[in-house]
Amino acid sequence: MPAFIQISDTHIVEKGRLVCGASDTNAALRNAVASINWRRPSLGKIDCAIVTGDLTDNGTAEEYAHFSEIMAELNLPWIAIPGNHDNREEMRTAFGSQDWMPDAGPIQWLRDFGPFAVLGLDTLLAEAHHGELSESGFTFIDTMLTDLAGKPLIVATHHPWLHCGIPEMDADNLRNGAIMMELLEQYPGDVRMMSGHVHRAVTGKVGNILCQIAPSTGHSVHRDQRENAKHALTLEAGAVTLYMWQEGSQSGLISDILPLTTFAEPVPFQ
Repeated sequence: MPAFIQISDTHIVEKGRLVCGASDTNAALRNAVASINWRRPSLGKIDCAIVTGDLTDNGTAEEYAHFSEIMAELNLPWIAIPGNHDNREEMRTAFGSQDWMPDAGPIQWLRDFGPFAVLGLDTLLAEAHHGELSESGFTFIDTMLTDLAGKPLIVATHHPWLHCGIPEMDADNLRNGAIMMELLEQYPGDVRMMSGHVHRAVTGKVGNILCQIAPSTGHSVHRDQRENAKHALTLEAGAVTLYMWQEGSQSGLISDILPLTTFAEPVPFQ
């Protein structure tokens, strides 16, 4: 029963620094790694972790080195795509020895889990908060959709196409996502989209495509629907998402949000 854990929006900074002077994202990722390692015995076989962008806050070599140092404690291999806070070439330099890292161009890859596959796409647009897929990205999607021939598929991006209802985040989503959705709608197999960027767990459908946005390991984007609310971060508890394939009368992918905390031993139902 293949499975992976989605980690998103870690926003690692240099040691001793805080994001916006308030969020200790470094401690949050250390806590996430410890929490995942602690949960592992009860989760069964987990193949890897997939990091859906914004590994760092400023895309510097020092931040990627710090990210690597913290992730070295994770008892899982991991693969990643960039987000708008990343720097593609610094990321390539830092992780160039990884087998998922392409030598040049967008950081995109395909991971086959057997009964399903994950297609990682690069939506980073330099100097912008919003995301766009490049022409080579669309070519990559076309090729992979043909090769996969209907196998159940998750398309992983940093920027979502699903609107979350927070105006500032919806303005900075995947600007050419509608074109990608048209391609995915034509795919003969089951397909869903998983993203980050919003720092909140949000789920919805765009056409026939189920779209899931992951929470962050650290701070959240504040959901304040009042008129004239200020765009802000909030220090809510972090979480990761478990994706797993289940066999049986309802074979398919399921997902589960895992809070990043430890807790007392389970108490059997009586």
